[in-house]
Order: sequence, then structure tokens, then C-alpha cells
Amino acid sequence: MKLTDLETPRLVLDAGRMEANVARLKERLARLRVRLRPHVKTCKSIDVARGLMQSPSGPITVSTLKEAEQFLAHGVTDILYAVGIAPGKLDHVVALRGRGADLAVVVDSVEAARAVADRGAGIPALIEIDCDGHRAGVKPGHPVLLDIAKALARGAQLRGVMTHAGDSYNCRTTEAIADMAEQERGAVVRSAAVLRSAGFASPVVSVGSTPTATFARSLEGVTEVRAGVFVFHDLVMAGLGVCRVADIAISVLATVIGHQPEKGWIITDAGWMAMSRDRGTSKQALDQGYGLVCDASGRPIDDLVVTDANQEHGIVGRRGGVPADVAKYPLGTRFRILPNHACATAAQHDAYHVVRDGPEVLARWPRFAGW
Repeated sequence: MKLTDLETPRLVLDAGRMEANVARLKERLARLRVRLRPHVKTCKSIDVARGLMQSPSGPITVSTLKEAEQFLAHGVTDILYAVGIAPGKLDHVVALRGRGADLAVVVDSVEAARAVADRGAGIPALIEIDCDGHRAGVKPGHPVLLDIAKALARGAQLRGVMTHAGDSYNCRTTEAIADMAEQERGAVVRSAAVLRSAGFASPVVSVGSTPTATFARSLEGVTEVRAGVFVFHDLVMAGLGVCRVADIAISVLATVIGHQPEKGWIITDAGWMAMSRDRGTSKQALDQGYGLVCDASGRPIDDLVVTDANQEHGIVGRRGGVPADVAKYPLGTRFRILPNHACATAAQHDAYHVVRDGPEVLARWPRFAGW
């Protein structure tokens, strides 16, 4: 089967680009002497994850317990659920652990730690550290760390500390990302030291974001790196200087279904239901609309972007409002559209259509969604 045989919209995965992205980060982390715990929220696919993991049993990071369920069913047991645990999910956690998962959870308050400990099942937990004010977590080195550790000691296992430098996505230079990576590293190393000085073990010191993993100068004191979007990359990563546009491994195959010549619009069948509503490049130097338009082989063309999107319609025009030469793209023309946010766009689809150096579809790899 060829791409031209597929009904559209469809999610396309360039296996060669993906493999190069994975190899690049793995080689970098090997030089920094730290292991990768890939975040599978981006791919949500065992076929993709097999190329990311250290072994068939993991390790992986998940953002939903459904991800833990799905990967455990394929023999992956070393799992970190890297979202603050809700007490109502603890029975599910215990059930997964009872089926063989070494599933650890995350807490950032005494209240959450007590809930985990009171479940009485020896659940391993990491304390989340807020390294940048981006979202959840305990301030680095804050005295409440010891209160949380004491609460966990009542019936859970303190496994260590973790953080996520989400503010790295707002950096404007690669030097700023490197500085953020050092801030991220320092936050967890300092917090682990506070715990250890009080007699609490902290074997795991975990950091993670694709930008900081790419530009960290040092990972001294860190035991693992969690990153996810690196497997595919996207336009936000390209805008940050983390990758090139040519490294982006997923695209949405779309078909031209009409035109508005007086407006310079080309209409496709890939609206926000296919691309997602993510506009992550809107605050970057180069706004890519809802996605960068490429030809059927994946090469950007004519400065075209998806300028607007309805549920099932994508409006394609030239960046900056310049009218497109719509006659060059007749009805039935196929585009491949690169996404702003790989996680959000992939989430709109149930499978990857895998290609390598050509139009032949080599495989259809299922992916899942939901919680």
C-alpha cells in the first residue's frame, strides 16, 4: 500500500527520522552517564516504545494509568506514573502492582503522602520538586520535604525526587535552555541532599524535558532523564532550536478538497480534529499556524501553513496572509502537515502509518488514547 491509497486524514510516521531522533538523544545521555526513562505519553504505542526502552521491561514514564495498563499488558513493568496521585486512583495502582508492575507514584504534599501511606501497600513514591514555578511540586530544599518523607514512611516507600522543567518551552535561546537544565538539575540534587542528610534514602533523582535533555551541560547527581517528544519532535521543538524541521517524524496526510481563490485559500480535509487546536508556535519567532504544509514526500512547500482550522476543514495559505497560488494545488492534491505539538496531534489518531524513504506504507502501528 502507498500513501496515495489511504483515505485522509491519516497520521504518518517516518521511521528513519524517528530512529535518528532516538539514537541522537540516547548517545547524548550515554555521554552524560545517565539513563533514559522515556515518556510514552507522546507515542502511546508499544511498537514505538520498543525502540525507546532500555529493555522489554522498561523503564518508562506514563501520564495516565491507562498507559500503565496498556504497557504492562505488553510486559513493561518498570513504570513511573509522573502525575500527582489522586487518592481515588490508589486502588488501581495497587491492582497494577499486584499484576507485576513496579509502579511508582508522585506526591508533592503531606496530604498526598499520607493517602499513599495509609493505603498500606508499600507503594513507592517520588516527591515532585518545583524547579521553575511552571506547575506542581515542592520548592527545592524546602523543609516540607522532610514532613512528606516522614508521612510516606508510615506505609509507603520513598524512592526519591523528580522534577520537570516545563518552563524550558518558554526559553528563547539554546543558552537559556541550558541554563534551565542546570536549574532543573540543581533543584532535585539539592532536594535529594536534604532528604539524605536527614536519613531518608533518595536513590532516584529524576529530571525531564526534551529541551533540557538536549542542552544540559551536566547531569551530575541525576540518575535518570525523562523525555518524550524527542521521539517525533515537532514545530515547537524546531522553534526552540532543539531540532530541525527535517527531524520531525510525524505528519498528517491531508487532501485538498476545495479552494477560495479570491482569498488565496486552499481547503483540506484535515481540520483541528486531525491536527489538534495546539498553537504552540504562536509566541515563537516563526508562527507556524496550525501546522507547516509539506508535499507528499514531506518537504515544506511555498511557505504554506494551516492558517485556520474548523473541525474537519483546514485552511491553508501562505504565512503572513500572502495569498497562495491556489491553482498549483488542484483538487485531490496530497499534503503532509507537520504538527505544532506531537503529543496533541498524535492523540487525534488511532494508528501510525509507517513509511521509510518513500511512499510505501510499511506497517500500521496502533496507538491508544484516553485515561
